[in-house]
Amino acid sequence: MLEIQIQRPPVHFFLDQLLIGLSIGATYALIALGYTMVYGVLRLINFAHGDVYMVGAVCGWYIARALVGHAPPWVVLLAVFIGAAVACGVLGYLIEVLAYRPLRNRPRLVLLITAIGVSLLLENLFQLKIVFGPTHQDYPIELRDAFGRYFTLAALGLSLALMTAMTWFVMRTKTGLALRAVSFRFETATLMGINTNRIISFTFMVGSGLAAVAGVLNAMRYQVDPLMGIMPGLKAFIAAVLGGIGNIPGALVGGLLIGIIEAMLQGFLPAGYTAYADAAAFVILIVILLVKPSGLLGRAVQEKV
Repeated sequence: MLEIQIQRPPVHFFLDQLLIGLSIGATYALIALGYTMVYGVLRLINFAHGDVYMVGAVCGWYIARALVGHAPPWVVLLAVFIGAAVACGVLGYLIEVLAYRPLRNRPRLVLLITAIGVSLLLENLFQLKIVFGPTHQDYPIELRDAFGRYFTLAALGLSLALMTAMTWFVMRTKTGLALRAVSFRFETATLMGINTNRIISFTFMVGSGLAAVAGVLNAMRYQVDPLMGIMPGLKAFIAAVLGGIGNIPGALVGGLLIGIIEAMLQGFLPAGYTAYADAAAFVILIVILLVKPSGLLGRAVQEKV
C-alpha cells in the first residue's frame, strides 16, 4: 500500500518553533530575574543561581514521586510547583545569610569566588546517591500527560504570569519600593530606615523561587540531573546581560530573545549542525559586550575615578 507523507507548510513549522522558543525563553527569563534582582541590590553575580534551579527540579521530582497515584494530577502539579518554590526560597535565604552576608563588605572578587564555591558544593552534594544520585531521572509521565499537547503553551503562560506578577509587585508595593530604593542607593536606603538585610534576603528568596519553577518546567520537558543547571544558568545570565543586568523588563526581553534564537537555529540548521544552536547565546554575549555593554534596556552609568 502506497503511503503518502504530508509535510506541514514552512509557515506552520516556523510558528511551532517560535512558540517553542517563547516557552523556553520564558523559563530563561525566570532564571534571569534572579540574576538581575540580586545584581540590582548587591552588585553580585550569583553564579550559584543555576544550581538553585537544579535543586528546584529535584525537589519537585521527589514531591511528584510521593504524590502521583495518590492525588489528582492538578493537585500534584500544584504541590510540585509550590513545594519546589518554597524549598528553593529557603535555600536562597540560607545561601545569602550563611555564604554572602558575612562577606558583604569584602572585595567583590571574594563574593564571586564564594558564589562559584556554593555552585560546586550543590552540584557535588546532589550527585551523592543519598541525596539524588549522578544519573538523570524522568518526571512521572502522568504530570506531562496532564497538560496533554498544550504543555508548551502552559509553560509559556505560567512563566509570563509569574513575571507579570513580579513586575507588578516590584513597581506597585511598599516592599517593591524598598527593593528599588536599595538597588538605587544602598547606603541612603539604610539611612532612611529600610531594613536592607530583610530586603536582600527577600530578593534571594523570590529569585530562587522563580528559578525553582523554571527548573520544574524544564525537568518535565527534558529530564532532571544534578548538572542540569549549568547550561541554563549560563544562558539565563547571558539573557540578563543582553537585556541589561539589573533591569527586570530587560531580563524578560533577553530571555525571550535567547529562547527564540535558539529554537530557530535548532529548527532550521542542517542536520548534524543543530548542536551549534547552544553556541548562539555565547556569540550574543560577545557581541552585546562589544556593541552595547549596558544591554538592550540598560543605561550606561558614569563612575567617578
